[in-house]
Amino acid sequence: MIIVLRTESSYVDITYVESAVAKGAVCLDGSPPAYHLDKGSGDGTNNWLIHLEGGGWCNNVTTCISRANGHLGSSKHMSNRTMFFGIANNDPQFNPDFYNWNRVVVRYCDGASFTGDIEAVDPATNLYYRGARVFVAVMEDLLDKGMKNAKNVILTGCSAGGLASMLHCDRFKDLLPMGTNVKCMADAGFFLNVKDVSGNRRFEDFINDVVETHGSAKNLPLSCTSKMKPGLCFFPQQVVQEIQTPLFIVNAAYDAWQIKNVLAPAIADPSGIWYNCTTDIRNCSTAQLQTLHGFRKEFLNEFSAIGTSITRGYFINSCFAHCQTEMQITWFKPNSPKLNNKTIAKAVGDWFFDRSPFQTIDCPYPCDKTCNNLVLQPQKDSIA
Repeated sequence: MIIVLRTESSYVDITYVESAVAKGAVCLDGSPPAYHLDKGSGDGTNNWLIHLEGGGWCNNVTTCISRANGHLGSSKHMSNRTMFFGIANNDPQFNPDFYNWNRVVVRYCDGASFTGDIEAVDPATNLYYRGARVFVAVMEDLLDKGMKNAKNVILTGCSAGGLASMLHCDRFKDLLPMGTNVKCMADAGFFLNVKDVSGNRRFEDFINDVVETHGSAKNLPLSCTSKMKPGLCFFPQQVVQEIQTPLFIVNAAYDAWQIKNVLAPAIADPSGIWYNCTTDIRNCSTAQLQTLHGFRKEFLNEFSAIGTSITRGYFINSCFAHCQTEMQITWFKPNSPKLNNKTIAKAVGDWFFDRSPFQTIDCPYPCDKTCNNLVLQPQKDSIA
């Protein structure tokens, strides 16, 4: 397995943005933000792919202190090197359209999808809620590294990073010179505001706390926050209509993380009836599958907010999956998931380069035989 992984990925060293500290653009613990850059070559020298790392959120002092003691809240705890898979791979046989671009993985260390910005620092906690500043500081550093001369740029991300790629999409484009071809792509970032299996909206409450704790409201679209409470504007269905930059969305209609942590979290299932189903969709009972089909129906209803513009693209499969663009097996291999006989990599590439549009929604589970469905390991809910 190790040999296979090494042939399908590349190691990339970390870069710390030390200059960001003076701007107050720091991780939760006050350490500098960081990213991994693998420089482009050949005809990809002036093309840039920026991938925002995912990793949930923290919603109060307790969960943010815990986060600050790990790699999702402090660059002190980040590994010096990371592997680039999938959309960040440097091998044309595994990433045909973007392999020789400047590929960047931006490390996630704030806990609010790069939206927070509170000036004051509580001396009792020493927590810095500065995700929005981190985003700008990292992008300014990359502009200085050559992104200001880019011809093509794509902002992407997975999970909480996928959400960030939507929330920051237009703001990101405004950082680039006019005439730059800028597009955004969100993977597994279309989070739903749904009731859990006990009938409660715990995820909405959680996100409200995230936005309040990090002071995120000022960095969410005014067109949304002027009409509803800021927490609701963290959900893509409320803001996706307003995004002006071309946007592609990759999402599983049976998103494994959302099913386990939003639809059927352990707190809503004290008897553990849902445990086996949420770790392996093959274990779901007929009644549970009906609930999952209801989740898919609600997803498609909310997803319709994306509209029908030809600048929009989407690949919505019916797999039990999460973050399909950064895993090689789901991005581009002979046995990768397909819709209309196209892999995710092919669909995204065709859309980005205007070779052909792609707007496809899969049939309900279990009709898609190309899925690489996840089997999740036993663990606590990972909302925070």
